[in-house]
Amino acid sequence: MFDSREKVVLFIDGANLYATSRALGVDIDYKRLLSEFQETAYLLRAYYYTALVEDQEYSSIRPLIDWLDYNGYTVVTKPAKEFTDAQGRRKIKGNMDIELAIDALEMSAHYDHFVLFSGDGDFTALVAALQRRGKKVTVASTMTTPTPMVSDDLRRQADYFLEIATLAKTVGRPQVDRQQAAREDATH
Repeated sequence: MFDSREKVVLFIDGANLYATSRALGVDIDYKRLLSEFQETAYLLRAYYYTALVEDQEYSSIRPLIDWLDYNGYTVVTKPAKEFTDAQGRRKIKGNMDIELAIDALEMSAHYDHFVLFSGDGDFTALVAALQRRGKKVTVASTMTTPTPMVSDDLRRQADYFLEIATLAKTVGRPQVDRQQAAREDATH
């Protein structure tokens, strides 16, 4: 799938990868993820896209974002939008698809192989556009969950499909019960 001579970029749709890893019951070890790609190809860049709720005093994603930013990832964020739906429920929307697509197209002259960590079918047109520019495209998502986390159109459009359940064997670890881990830390 990867040639050690080709320049590879990773584009991670943070919300989508988080949902996929939760559905698989694993946490992604982002340090190992970088190492995995550095060992198999020339990893040019790794981007992580996510929206942040800015007015919250504490955001559970902030420690991850800070860690990624200091450890080899280019983190791209924007403020999430809050709204109330028709049933009066508070909702948060923070789609990063456009930012990811524009960056992928603008950078395309500098890489050979585009790896998209997302199963979102909205990216099918981006994958086709990159292929027209002569780029190889790998989509990383999962088909192993009861409901596949990858759009059939996106999977078919990609040159390669990387099953995250398989990748998780080297870059994943079982999800820990955060409350249980906190209790264990408090007793030691």
